[in-house]
Amino acid sequence: MKPSRQIYFDHNATTPLHPEVKKEMVAAMEMFGNPSSMHAFGREARANVEDARQRVAAFMGAEAEEIVFTGSGSEGNNTVLSLFACGTSQCFPGMKPKIVTTRIEHPCVLETSQCLVHRGVDVSYLDVDEYGKIDLGQLEKFLKEGGVGLVSVMMANNEIGTIQDIAAVAKLAHEYKALVHTDAVQAFGKIPVDVNELGVDFLTISAHKIYGPKGIGALYVRKKTPYCPFIRGGHQEKGRRAGTENTLGIMGLAMAVDMRKAEMEAEAERLLGFREMLREGIAARIDDAQFNGHPTDSMPNTLNVSFPGAEGESILLYLDLAGIAVSTGSACASGSLDPSHVLLATGVDAERAHGSIRISMGRSTTQQEVEYLLDVLPGIIERIRNMSTAYIKGGAHAAIG
Repeated sequence: MKPSRQIYFDHNATTPLHPEVKKEMVAAMEMFGNPSSMHAFGREARANVEDARQRVAAFMGAEAEEIVFTGSGSEGNNTVLSLFACGTSQCFPGMKPKIVTTRIEHPCVLETSQCLVHRGVDVSYLDVDEYGKIDLGQLEKFLKEGGVGLVSVMMANNEIGTIQDIAAVAKLAHEYKALVHTDAVQAFGKIPVDVNELGVDFLTISAHKIYGPKGIGALYVRKKTPYCPFIRGGHQEKGRRAGTENTLGIMGLAMAVDMRKAEMEAEAERLLGFREMLREGIAARIDDAQFNGHPTDSMPNTLNVSFPGAEGESILLYLDLAGIAVSTGSACASGSLDPSHVLLATGVDAERAHGSIRISMGRSTTQQEVEYLLDVLPGIIERIRNMSTAYIKGGAHAAIG
């Protein structure tokens, strides 16, 4: 049976379609032409694709020709990292084959990096402090060792919300002639993202994190930057990404970007207020609540908190029964019993990492929903902690007996 309330606090996993995005896509559903076709049906689709490209580019300060439409943020990240598999062979024989990334990246970056190691690519990992911030001194140490072709640092962490100083990363990396990539999937459309201010060579975004459709993203590639297609076999996207363009998805992404342009600033201010309301309310009502991530330099919509003595999965399930959806970390890692690699990298022990939840808010979040969560959560934590204590005592008595 469905709970009487349904409250969504998992916007970092995905977001519902914006009503204007849905309207745009429904209206365009009769447009079935292939954008590569020269007849009127194809020309109509092509015009819409190129109009969308211009709108997406303008929102991040890029030029239209620097935008490559992809199937997801993960594809964009894989595309950039996989340049360096080619960089050790025929495509870019002069490219430095070493990658520097961080220990708190999204799994699509970390797993691809691990794969590239088996192909002869040298990968070094930046540590983070207790708040999830990298050390520019360590980055410079890696750069001074030589051979670094790419530095890949996510702009905002999907689990703890910590924001990195990407402009400083790019400035330093470029001094050593390394290219710079940032996974901006969690940042784009939530905080200002301008590729010229950041100084990056590559930047990845995804539509479904900003109230757009799933299955569409974009990769920014600065002009004259070395590039090698990840998906081959067609001339689409000027030969940079084969496969018939997802016209409806691309139009949905562009409309989502338009809505972010109109709504982002006010929404960020409102959600920041809710985040601090949650932080203060949890700290006041629940003993030994421990907050993860940077206290101020973090995404306005994201709060990650640990409750020692309570399992994150149990908290999630009890909240779900109360009609509240949260997460225990990255959506891509759901189903895994391993503690969050992000929290472990910040020095959190495995027990505390297992007892953490991520609350991520969005455009539909209201103060009443925040207050309801604050009313419900303390009782749930107390109940789980009491059950855990009783279980431990029962096991100990059994062992003694």
